[in-house]
Amino acid sequence: MTSAQWETLLATLRGDAVRPLPVGFIIDSPWLPHWYGRTIGDYFTSDAVWLAANMKAVREFPDILFLPGFWSEFGMCTEPSAFGARCTFPPDEFPHVHPLLRSAGDIDALPEPDPRTDGLLPFVLNRLALARPAMEEAGHAVRFAVARGPLNIACHLMGTTEFLTLLMEEPERAEALLGKVTAFLSRWIDAQREAFATIDGILLLDDIIGFLGEPQFRRFALPYFTALFARDVTVRFLHNDAPCRVSAPHLAAMGVNLFNMGFDVPLAELRALAGPGLTLMGNLPPRDVLARCSAPEVAAAARSMVRALGSTARILCSCGGGMPPDVTGENIRAFAEAVRDAAH
Repeated sequence: MTSAQWETLLATLRGDAVRPLPVGFIIDSPWLPHWYGRTIGDYFTSDAVWLAANMKAVREFPDILFLPGFWSEFGMCTEPSAFGARCTFPPDEFPHVHPLLRSAGDIDALPEPDPRTDGLLPFVLNRLALARPAMEEAGHAVRFAVARGPLNIACHLMGTTEFLTLLMEEPERAEALLGKVTAFLSRWIDAQREAFATIDGILLLDDIIGFLGEPQFRRFALPYFTALFARDVTVRFLHNDAPCRVSAPHLAAMGVNLFNMGFDVPLAELRALAGPGLTLMGNLPPRDVLARCSAPEVAAAARSMVRALGSTARILCSCGGGMPPDVTGENIRAFAEAVRDAAH
């Protein structure tokens, strides 16, 4: 993000009257490679392709906030790889993680990874370091430390069904796993902040919190996320595009001040659930509208979304989740232009 874009984001978080109404998207490997015209494998294995794809995005849409901006990642494999999980990278499909833990008895032997040396994490850091001169020449800087959340990683290490069963049947063992993962994530966030002095935000992505009931959320999510967000940064950004009615009332206590959600709950309802101090980033349906509809249909849906809001304070217009595959530049421009027109 440029300094001007960062200031727009901060003004939005403060509740200032930002005009035109800001538009932002989470962009990463599900969208960028094919939009740029290369394979997912090229995007992951070539620093030059990764940088060129991100540069094209920021140059083609200079008025849109792309978060976290120049995201160095290897899909869901990024953090689990540090624990030694086997990762499969098809040539032009999303990578996937093979569970490492076969039973709750394996949790005690789980290693304590060093994010500076283990798995794919040193490649994440070095890619950003190599790209930094070109990014800075273009006016951009690394603004966020980024990580998948503790429940998300626990599910990749154990298997989603297996981990959610563990929560119910052996909650103390689940807490032991979450404690280990959270300690690792603290080291990983700190390593990113130490490597890039321009970082003033944290982005955590975790959809698994959306599958928890109220008691489970309070026990297995709230304390771990609160600990991770308890850092001296200005932006504390959470992505969860699974159901969020349980978690939304607790986000402020968790420390979150920017929230990207799914599209099943309207923004006006989310405002009532989350309170007036949280900035909401959303929430047009990403696949069925932004990716699959025509540009005029996208524009009409965007106008309806904005006009349904009682207030546009602390709203960052986006889709409900990250940018999905196959969204065209034409649809992105239609969305952004419709938001600006509707907010007048």
